[in-house]
Amino acid sequence: MPVHNPRLALVLATGGLVCLIAMSAVIHEAALHATLGQLIFWRSAIALPPIIAYLALRGQLGTSIRTKRPGKHLVRGLLGCVVMALNFTALAYLSVGVATALSYLTPILSMFAAMLLLKERTAILVVLGVVFGFAGVLIMLFPSLVSSEVRDGALIGIAAGVGMAATNALSRVQVKDLTRTDPPASIALSFGLLSTLLGAASIVLGWVPLDGQTQLLLIGAGLLGGFGHVMMMEAVARAPVSLLAGYEYTGILWAFMFDVLLLGIHLDIWKVVGAAVIVAAALLVAIGQGTFRRTITATAGSA
Repeated sequence: MPVHNPRLALVLATGGLVCLIAMSAVIHEAALHATLGQLIFWRSAIALPPIIAYLALRGQLGTSIRTKRPGKHLVRGLLGCVVMALNFTALAYLSVGVATALSYLTPILSMFAAMLLLKERTAILVVLGVVFGFAGVLIMLFPSLVSSEVRDGALIGIAAGVGMAATNALSRVQVKDLTRTDPPASIALSFGLLSTLLGAASIVLGWVPLDGQTQLLLIGAGLLGGFGHVMMMEAVARAPVSLLAGYEYTGILWAFMFDVLLLGIHLDIWKVVGAAVIVAAALLVAIGQGTFRRTITATAGSA
């Protein structure tokens, strides 16, 4: 059982975030030469060994392959595959920083999904966060509507990013439902296996020959994704979720750093301001949800 250690948790979370953002940067480059199906297959297949080894070391491999709700795992896995496909599409058309910023719409849209599907109540701060979140998307979208960026596929990337966030919100609701009966390790493993199979099945749609450099990029993406996932799981085991939830938003800094220093991508003021508004909105939602839960708990305790 991991010992409660917030400082170590933040170190692990930093490592996990760097790995996952680096994976996004690698996918951004590999998407220039590989098909979407190839991206999904290599990302999923190469990530499985680190995850399986981690579960074996934790003694959770046995429980991870048993479930009483295979149908729910299938639904969640399919949603996860759609999320991955849309995320990789966004990365093919947008910079890593913009695609990462759009992913922060997930907690905002998760609130809507939880209200509709799980009948959860919400707070005013959360509603304000939703408004600011969509304002941030509109700010990012503005240059694409008035300039030649439209011809470069920016609208496709933004649509894919927003669609990814919406689908991921539904996926999170499914995960929350599944965790009532199954351990998180089981959910992670079933998703990894299903996405690998679906990625492999895409060969019937046509794969393209890959040069050595692209193959190395895809292997690197899988390893970065696998180790990033493991480090994030270890971080969650050592610190409160509320601490890590806010810290994860620092990932946008790493994403912009990869854009500027490694990929040589120019960031205009619209993208930076839009990303800042989305991150602030997501933080507002997180704070609002936390405050609302504490209020409900205190009320229930005094009843």
